[in-house]
Amino acid sequence: MLVVKAVTPEMINEAVGAAYEGMRNRCTEIGDGFVMTAWDVDEDDDLRPGGYVSGPTQFKIADGALWYLTFAALGRIEEMALTSELSMRFLRPAIGTRMICRATLEAASRRSVVGTCHIWVDGAPDRITSTAQGTYAIPMPR
Repeated sequence: MLVVKAVTPEMINEAVGAAYEGMRNRCTEIGDGFVMTAWDVDEDDDLRPGGYVSGPTQFKIADGALWYLTFAALGRIEEMALTSELSMRFLRPAIGTRMICRATLEAASRRSVVGTCHIWVDGAPDRITSTAQGTYAIPMPR
């Protein structure tokens, strides 16, 4: 389904870190049809009152995971791939110190990549806090 030989998590993290200093969404794994990312929750920046990880923070990890999934599906880093749509559903409060996101490839063509994300906190993949589905547009070659 997904060719992953050309792109590694280290390559993604290096390229994204160079382009976006301070990016906290790290690619941790690339597999057949999926990528995994991790986000260490910052108490000052990411939490709402009550200790809940904010919706915008969960949106960020999903958007980044889909971007990384696009790189894996293309077999190359394509910084100009852009979010064309992304919808999110929040299922339960996200309380914890580390968010994990698994983005699964649904479809890929020469113009777009579609994926679904499941997000959870602190190593509890059976307790999904939110889910997202989105599409990344791939730029036309010049």
